[in-house]
Amino acid sequence: MPKSKSRPENAIHVRTYAELDRYACAFAEGHLNFVMILGPPGVGKSRQFRGAVGSDVHWIDGNATAFGIYIQAYENRGTPIVLDDVDGLYRDRNGIRLLKSLCQSEPRKTLSWCSDARTLDKQEIPKRFTTTSRVAIIANDWQTLSADVLALEDRGHVIYFDPSPLEVHRQAAAWFWDQEIFDFVADHLHLFERHSLRTYILAWEQKNASLDWKQGVLTRCISGKTLEVARLKADPQYANEEERARAFVDSKLGCRATYFNYAQNLRPSESVESITLAHSQPPEQRESEEGILDVLRNRFGELGNG
Repeated sequence: MPKSKSRPENAIHVRTYAELDRYACAFAEGHLNFVMILGPPGVGKSRQFRGAVGSDVHWIDGNATAFGIYIQAYENRGTPIVLDDVDGLYRDRNGIRLLKSLCQSEPRKTLSWCSDARTLDKQEIPKRFTTTSRVAIIANDWQTLSADVLALEDRGHVIYFDPSPLEVHRQAAAWFWDQEIFDFVADHLHLFERHSLRTYILAWEQKNASLDWKQGVLTRCISGKTLEVARLKADPQYANEEERARAFVDSKLGCRATYFNYAQNLRPSESVESITLAHSQPPEQRESEEGILDVLRNRFGELGNG
């Protein structure tokens, strides 16, 4: 049995959204029969893939059981299938057996299910059928736990998507709307070992609720005394570093020299490019305003034409 590992040895390491999009488009265009998109959570794997493949696929989320997938595979024979967030399915004996059949390299695959005959008969679903569905699997946590999982990996194109914090930040610029939050994240981007697109949404929710959103951002990348120093530096009530150092000492976190040592480590080695966001409102507000403009255009013609 192969040693368990979180990243398959044969995985293609993809670091940019543009490159991930090329694989997604290749699947959508029918060039790839089976593709696995693996990687850390919060980097937009599913969103990017969904945007590329469009609506001409059948999307199955991670709550589906192996039996449920068998039924949906039958009902959508020939339609490309995306299994999203199926982190635990490969741990299930029936799940990995089904995936091995569904993700065969041949254009026509044969699937079978020998149990739950009464349920299958009730829904008029055969115990055995063939399909030409191409398959994509999207997962966060993946381990090669057995020879069967290794055999599944061997059937397709295994992509490990691991964008840098800067790449994630640039991707957020395409849809995020709060410039203050975006710039604050940019100033602390060097502190993130692994970045998430959810950081921006969570910060906006906290800001919208008049909570300390800056602390929320910082706690997602640092902890301990480093976090305390970063919080002092982000607090507008302190006019300069001396005042922050005194507050650090008064809080019994350490001496003045300790403060400046941590503060030095917080400085970025290089500056992040300045990006002006194209949007200033959340998507639902933009869509609402655009809908109103569409109504006005339909009634009065293009605005500004008299």
